[in-house]
Amino acid sequence: MKNQLRKSSTDKSISGVCGGIAEFFGISSFAVRLIFIVLPANLLIYIILVNAIPDSPPSLKIY
Repeated sequence: MKNQLRKSSTDKSISGVCGGIAEFFGISSFAVRLIFIVLPANLLIYIILVNAIPDSPPSLKIY
């Protein structure tokens, strides 16, 4: 299966953008969140990514 950039459905704080980027690159989501805090214009970039990155497909949950 091809690794695609998608919002994370499991590792999310607000909308799953940082978790999805971390899963795509195989790094810690904490590191991605720190990078977003340090970046100038971080809010603008985050809003663009929230709208541009597709959601993860729903997973089958067994309770």
